[in-house]
Amino acid sequence: MSRPGPGRPHTGQSARRPRRIVISIKTKLGALVVGAVLLTSCLALVAIRTSTEFRYITVFAMIATLLITQFVAQSLTAPLDEMNTVAGSISRGDFSRRVRGADRRDELGDLASTINRMADDLEAVDRHRKELVANVSHELRTPIAALRAVLENVVDGVSEADPETMRSALKQTERLGRLVETLLDLSRLDNGVVTLRASRFEVWPYLSGVLREANLAASQRGLSSTSGLHRRTDVHLHLDVSPPELVAHADAERLHQVMANLIDNAVKHSPPHGRVTVRARRGPYPDSLELEVEDEGPGIPESERHKVFERFNRGSAKDRQGPGSDGGTGLGLAIARWAVDLHGGGIGVAESSRGCRIRVTLPGRLPLRD
Repeated sequence: MSRPGPGRPHTGQSARRPRRIVISIKTKLGALVVGAVLLTSCLALVAIRTSTEFRYITVFAMIATLLITQFVAQSLTAPLDEMNTVAGSISRGDFSRRVRGADRRDELGDLASTINRMADDLEAVDRHRKELVANVSHELRTPIAALRAVLENVVDGVSEADPETMRSALKQTERLGRLVETLLDLSRLDNGVVTLRASRFEVWPYLSGVLREANLAASQRGLSSTSGLHRRTDVHLHLDVSPPELVAHADAERLHQVMANLIDNAVKHSPPHGRVTVRARRGPYPDSLELEVEDEGPGIPESERHKVFERFNRGSAKDRQGPGSDGGTGLGLAIARWAVDLHGGGIGVAESSRGCRIRVTLPGRLPLRD
């Protein structure tokens, strides 16, 4: 599933929209010239047949032509003045104004539509930037405040610098480091400086290593209750690869980011003694791969599935198990989508009778996007 974007998917309604008849400005100006000539000619014929002096006819023709020209010019220049005003507002950071006349059937109508779309996109980017700054500030403030509280207690003699206290401080430091590393990944994504180093590898041993690392991380996640986190060593990880000799072609490091984030997210939302299943199947193309990570948690409501891969989105499920609301950054699934998009593949929420199932498809030997 690619990021909508600042991208919005097209719907079938746009394809069925009736094609409007476009009358270009050149046509209007040409019609103005032809009309002026016809008007002058008609007045000249009237003058000849009625024996009217040509000077009166000439003055009348000039006045009529000027009035028609003024009317046409006003209809052409008024939208340009409004566009100039709106563009000036946009340049000053005001993205709320829009150009009227986008329904005109000429080049000015197309220009007005383009300016309005640009204003919509800039407004969305500005809103996203403000939300990003606010969310990052909040995410950085939380571990820093917790770490400061621990250190202040040690300095003031309220608590001893025993291993338990130091582990709590270390956990907040690690959380801060993970957030900074994730933000660096997103920065590299936005700047387009990340490329793929795809290679051919066997899927079973590769995914077995990913699951072993996940189990090892869970066994080392022993934290004090003051951190707000819990152990999730009770969740069972199961690997299902068919056929066992399955081979894929992808960037192993980027794919590791995808699977680690998906597994971590599934473990966090699993019920006590739940099961997380990782499946791998052969795709339709040479060395292509289809992956699924399924848990037994509360699942994702259908109304929220379109935004689960947005940055800083944590969902609104109330029945969360484990450290699902621990202060995770809400960036894991955004990173996963980025890595999959980099491969030219797709990621999305698949239908599941229980829990949540995330499906990833990688195209294998198809041309890769940098």
